[in-house]
Amino acid sequence: MLFAGADLIVLRRDRKPSIPWPGYLDFPGGERDGDESPEDCAIRETQEELGLTLTKAQLHPVHLRDDAGKVSCFFAAHLPARVIDDVVFGDEGEGWDVMPPEAFVDAQDAIPHFRDILRDYLDKQPDLAKGPGPAR
Repeated sequence: MLFAGADLIVLRRDRKPSIPWPGYLDFPGGERDGDESPEDCAIRETQEELGLTLTKAQLHPVHLRDDAGKVSCFFAAHLPARVIDDVVFGDEGEGWDVMPPEAFVDAQDAIPHFRDILRDYLDKQPDLAKGPGPAR
């Protein structure tokens, strides 16, 4: 989950029927390459998908998901709102957007278990979820 100020940066997945959740709103991220750490994966995927460079220190672990032995790690990174000016969209998905986190939680076209993870995160850490700094 990537926050820009108080908002959430989201991706719109490709509408390919061969992928899970085609056309749905998504968080930046993806599968690990080889023996890549979860943190390094989050950093690489954010760079590839949005052109933004994160550090391990910016990643806050928020959720582990075990789906039939496939473990997924979810992180939150809180960046200043002005970071959206630096986004360079990659070549996966239909596009990106910025929205209030509550709008993602309520969106019927957001990946359902991601909505749940974000809702849980916001419920547990409401002050942290507000994000740093003023609006751009």
